[in-house]
Parts: sequence; structure tokens; C-alpha cells
Amino acid sequence: MSAGGSNRLLTPGEVAAWLKVSEVTVKNKYRVWGLKPQKVGRLLRFRERDVSAYLEENYG
Repeated sequence: MSAGGSNRLLTPGEVAAWLKVSEVTVKNKYRVWGLKPQKVGRLLRFRERDVSAYLEENYG
């Protein structure tokens, strides 16, 4: 694990569960929130450290 958080990739569903919002909300709002997606083929994935940083910056 690198400094600053985990590089683990999360699915939109995992991010939604963490933020307690729907998966559709994550898919529609990740750009507004400033979350940079990692594309795996056609699938969206988000780095755990990026979600954690977003929460810290906005709600921390």
C-alpha cells in the first residue's frame, strides 16, 4: 500500500454503499464530485484513496 491510501479499485456499487447513495447517483455524479474513474475495459472503477480524499476534503 502506498502513502496516502489504498490503490484498491472499487466498483460503483461499493462506492455507493460506502457513501450511502444509490449506484445510479455515483454513476451520474462522479464527475461533479471530482472523482477520477479508472476504466477497466468498459467498466468504471474508482481508487479507494480518491474516494477517501474526496470525503476528507468535502466533509472532513
